[in-house]
Amino acid sequence: MSIVTQTSQPYEGQRPGTSGLRKKVTVFQQPGYLENFVQALFDAVHGEGQSAQGLVLVVGGDGRFHNRAAIQTILRMAAARGYAKVLVGQGGILSTPALSAVVRRHEASGGIVLSASHNPGGPMGDFGIKYNLANGGPATEPLTEAAYQRSQQIDHYTISDAPEVPLDRLGTVTMEATQIEIIDSVADHAALMRELFDFPAIKALFASGFRLHFDAMWAVGGPYAKALLEGELGAPAGTVVHADPLEDFGGMHPDPNPAHAEELVGLMMAGNAPDMGAATDGDADRNMVLGRSFIVSPSDSLAVLAAHAHRVPGYSSGLLGVARSMPTSTAVDRVAKSLGIPAYETPTGWKFFGNLLDAGKVTLCGEESYGTGSNHVREKDGLWAILFWLNLVAVTGKSVEQLVRELWAEHGRCFYSRHDFEGLPTAKADQLMSELRAQLPSLAGREIDGQTIAWADDFAYTDPVDGSVSNSQGVRVVLADSSRLMLRLSGTGTEGATLRLYLEKHQPDVSLHGMPAQTALAPLIVLAQTLARIEHHTGMKAPTVMT
Repeated sequence: MSIVTQTSQPYEGQRPGTSGLRKKVTVFQQPGYLENFVQALFDAVHGEGQSAQGLVLVVGGDGRFHNRAAIQTILRMAAARGYAKVLVGQGGILSTPALSAVVRRHEASGGIVLSASHNPGGPMGDFGIKYNLANGGPATEPLTEAAYQRSQQIDHYTISDAPEVPLDRLGTVTMEATQIEIIDSVADHAALMRELFDFPAIKALFASGFRLHFDAMWAVGGPYAKALLEGELGAPAGTVVHADPLEDFGGMHPDPNPAHAEELVGLMMAGNAPDMGAATDGDADRNMVLGRSFIVSPSDSLAVLAAHAHRVPGYSSGLLGVARSMPTSTAVDRVAKSLGIPAYETPTGWKFFGNLLDAGKVTLCGEESYGTGSNHVREKDGLWAILFWLNLVAVTGKSVEQLVRELWAEHGRCFYSRHDFEGLPTAKADQLMSELRAQLPSLAGREIDGQTIAWADDFAYTDPVDGSVSNSQGVRVVLADSSRLMLRLSGTGTEGATLRLYLEKHQPDVSLHGMPAQTALAPLIVLAQTLARIEHHTGMKAPTVMT
């Protein structure tokens, strides 16, 4: 074995988005593409030419195509960098929340997650890489920007010429001076779940005949769900379906929402449906929860968990506060007000919750894009959320639907929907947002389509912990009745641009809570089309995906 210095040259477009660097697999397969980015990342983290001597790194991914090959490259580069130890999930598998748990429990200096989350996999699918800090959370914007700047100057990378590491066998091997330990992918995360939830109560729930249908979508959540739900908590065999991680997710789009989890939704809407349905996404950080003929919106899910957190052992002492992303509905704000705790509104991106969690300002946090989590790790956590719901059903004796409807009865229903317009030419998407932003100073007080606008802005966030400022995080238009519409461009895709339109209307009248969400939001949809001229700019009469 020896350490080799390879000459290289920059690749354009290696700036990480809100969830790391995501591109097509074929892009990552270009000679030196991954190596360049990893070298730039290590230079940004440790300093150019500086060793990682004495430090521990965690590496794992969601099992999608190119995961194993990429891990071998990263291990060789970590050895060349001088890491003391690298912890790797068995088979190259670590869910995103599990990697965060491993980083925290083993006091590692950081971790590398290989995933494109909910994006499709396979040889022609998507791939991604992101760095997590010592707190287990995503890298800060200054660090990712430093990595990007370095990637545009790169002229070489260092790598060991050692043979491949056997990823499927537990144990330790040595590469250069680096110990590479293959660890049980599930153990640390499972231990954390035992500390938080009332496992005896959940076990008794399953013993009583309660039926759960958990769709792992042929993604990384399967092994974690099988080990805990079926292996430890007594759920019948077959409770977890599509459980084996496949490189192409079995052709599924591993995004747990009504548009892509059609099989699960169909089952839960049919006669003799299970008591509860659930799903996790490609890297198991997102979740969807359903009752019989009842879909729980992510915003309502966060609010229900906050309202009942005191019933769960890990949160029985109360919540320090809650946080939500700006486009997420205000349902959790209303719960927080009734509990007398603060509620924070952040930009989209889990990294913005990190400072609040580390500073002890919040305990629970969530996003409308099917992500919820707490201070147990520094990522959203799909299986954690599903266990939380099971714990609540077990101790309250109430169904999923009952828990949500009681939330609405007490706080009013926040009708909510997200409309995605995908695959747009970037120039057209940017033009739409530019024109919309130009209108902002003149919108307050205007009546359009019979609706009065109270105020409008381009959301800016000042971090209450470190004072950092994030501007241009999405346009907000708020009406006189507190209804909201929000528009922003997403940073999680790999082709073109995605325009996201978010709609929210609060309805305190219980007699109207059964109205279909799209009906309740129809006037807001018309207003959004008028203001943003969505069809004019995109050529699309309807969204690609509606959740």
